[in-house]
Amino acid sequence: MNPCNVLILPGWQGSGPAHWQSRWERTHCYTRVEQHDWMRPLRGDWIARLEDVLLSCDAPAVLVAHSLGCQHVAAWAAHSRNTHRVKGALLVAPPDVERVDVRALLPSWSPVARGRLPFQTRLFASSNDPFCSLERAREFAAAWGTKVIDVGPRGHLNADSGLGDWPDAHEQLLQLMGDTSADAF
Repeated sequence: MNPCNVLILPGWQGSGPAHWQSRWERTHCYTRVEQHDWMRPLRGDWIARLEDVLLSCDAPAVLVAHSLGCQHVAAWAAHSRNTHRVKGALLVAPPDVERVDVRALLPSWSPVARGRLPFQTRLFASSNDPFCSLERAREFAAAWGTKVIDVGPRGHLNADSGLGDWPDAHEQLLQLMGDTSADAF
């Protein structure tokens, strides 16, 4: 699989240089989907940007989403007619954007898109994520048609979690990537 077709989808405020997403981007030449406003994310704008990037890919992509990026994937899939352009998605630490405190910060992201995702997924969650309980992450996973990989008490699974290059998650990504040489649009 062409590493350019592995799309990094950071969450609110982007992913800094020590974040595992940024490390994978540098190490493996994956492509970050840039948003015009990381601080005030609008769901419709983010969906449109992902659609544009996917339409420019030369083969099915694999999405690597962290935090609000997970809700981004679900919202995009609920609206797009181009879900066949995605082979799979690695979803990490989805926030509960319906929680009152989070909804106040990210008002355009509620309600959560709860449709089954039409591609393979893996969802990683932490038992002490400050933005989403493990029980709620399991509810999202059930709605999206995936299971939760519980990594224990690791916070929001970001740079502060001390994951470094996070080889366990990268192994799951490689499984999702598989061989796309025979895939076509």
